[in-house]
Amino acid sequence: MLLLKRQKLDELKSEGKDPFVNETYDITAHSKDIKEEFNEDEEREVSIAGRVMSKRRHGKICFLDVRDSVGTIQVFARKDVLEDKYEEVKGLDIGDIVGVKGVVFKTEAGEITVRATDLTLLSKSLQILPEKFHGLKDPDLRYRQRYVDLIVNPEVKDVFIKRNKIIKKIREFLDNRGFLEVETPILGTVAGGANARPFYTHHNTLDIDMQLRIANELFLKRLIVGGFEKVYEMGKMFRNEGMDPKHNPEFTNIELYQAYVDYEEMMRITENLFEFVATEVLGTDKINYQGTEISLKAPWKRITMIDAVKKYADVDFNEIDTDEKAREIAREKGLEISDHDTWGKVLSEMFEEFCEEHLVEPTFVIGHPVEVSPLAKRNPKDPRLTQRFEAFINTWEFANAFSELNDPIDQRERFEAQVAEKEAGDDEAHPMDSDFINAIEVGLPPTGGLGIGVDRMVVLLTDQPSIRDVLLFPTMKPIGKEVAEINANKAADEKSQIKLDLSKVKVEPLFEDFVDFDTFSKSDFRAVKVKECVEVPKSKKLLKFTLDDGTEKERTILSGIKNFYSAEELVGKTLLAITNLPPRKMMGEESCGMLLSTICDYDGEELLNLVMLDDNIPAGAKLY
Repeated sequence: MLLLKRQKLDELKSEGKDPFVNETYDITAHSKDIKEEFNEDEEREVSIAGRVMSKRRHGKICFLDVRDSVGTIQVFARKDVLEDKYEEVKGLDIGDIVGVKGVVFKTEAGEITVRATDLTLLSKSLQILPEKFHGLKDPDLRYRQRYVDLIVNPEVKDVFIKRNKIIKKIREFLDNRGFLEVETPILGTVAGGANARPFYTHHNTLDIDMQLRIANELFLKRLIVGGFEKVYEMGKMFRNEGMDPKHNPEFTNIELYQAYVDYEEMMRITENLFEFVATEVLGTDKINYQGTEISLKAPWKRITMIDAVKKYADVDFNEIDTDEKAREIAREKGLEISDHDTWGKVLSEMFEEFCEEHLVEPTFVIGHPVEVSPLAKRNPKDPRLTQRFEAFINTWEFANAFSELNDPIDQRERFEAQVAEKEAGDDEAHPMDSDFINAIEVGLPPTGGLGIGVDRMVVLLTDQPSIRDVLLFPTMKPIGKEVAEINANKAADEKSQIKLDLSKVKVEPLFEDFVDFDTFSKSDFRAVKVKECVEVPKSKKLLKFTLDDGTEKERTILSGIKNFYSAEELVGKTLLAITNLPPRKMMGEESCGMLLSTICDYDGEELLNLVMLDDNIPAGAKLY
């Protein structure tokens, strides 16, 4: 079928009908509007464009279902109307993109249809779409090929349209309350603002390692220091952590900060924001998530972390006064606790293990320990705890907020404690950020701060089972050709960055014996393209190449360069080979020729570079 599609394309090109030369098409109507505005008493001429999703021929007539950006409409094509172009209709494949001009009418079966007076093939589909009855159901394949998912499962598009509305309403809610939307750096030298492991990259010009942000908190608070009173930023965050229905390494988050308010005001903003967005987008503050009825109407429930652990784990941390006792009780409950874990760390672990699963209705959990809240103000009545909350819905954490710590001395001490945690093996401990401490030494007013996971909010309001269902292109583990491409690109990038110390290079002396031109001319040097490259089993050195040498027959050459190149990175490369050497057996394989490499001594070791040519040089080109 794939071959047939390409044959059709070749035939069209040979007839001067290459569909890929089309650049524009004048569209006057879309399927949804045509159906909604249909009037039997008025003949309406329209021009539409879309993808052919089905095709039914009956002699000299043909029915097409054409899907555009908002729906699907039937097209009726007749040979006596389209004349020569009817042959093009007959040659259409499912997936082709067409432009159709015609008149709107209703068939005897009652279906609103476009009677084609002209049809143009705008783009030829060279792949096969899943057939309509079974569609694309495999979740993994749907996420990897979202473009196909959107074509064959049009309801998926509705999720992302709703996502767009949710994001707009979040902004509307905050803009109407006087918040200013700002932008802060994604790349930095210190990824702070949360306890998470960052992604690392390298800036070549500055020759420094950099990190992708895990939160934008510290920059936004710098803006409050600078005199802004209400700011927010919605954007991508990056955390080098596991993936599950609630987590993707790249995710959308919103953080907002308001001067002269506390975390109580952040609670009011959170509950009112969720209620507002749900009502505006869904028309109700009552939702059904995966069969569970949930009301988002404010006010939400409130419970302290200590009370939650007492209620669901039957452990009262008000009566526990030492780290040792806390660790002992946690171990009795079956938790794996480190000898370094403190009273607060154990309280947090107990809450996560025994309490989160019970928090279905919207609930604010307040009173988090200082040890897990390095950026929050202490509770003046109990300095072991902070003025912080996390908001839970359907057992998931959706928001995190505090009365921001603005005491630079306390902040430095907490950062130092976090650095000690990192040195003890906690990869997610908060790093030191001296510039941020300098900022709040300048003076941070009393401030309330809030972060909300936008992707999780979309999951909840669109009733989707996983965060991957609300991300157009979620993070996926590479498979198949992707792995080879990644390895090849990585190897090429690494090689481009290698800087040799030429003082360590030694080359063999040039041959002094002359070779006559007749002898040299007998060697046939040709450009060859690598079609396939694999490791030779049981050989530590050999790679087996399948090559295009410009003839119709594939050429096999074995080369002992496995210690210098991976097989995957060489696929698609253009190399130089001697093609008229007699075949010889190597590890049971017959090698027909020799690939050319350069070798030299580098710092006492052999350095080999395969001779690679410009990819514009065709296979079989002769070297003179």
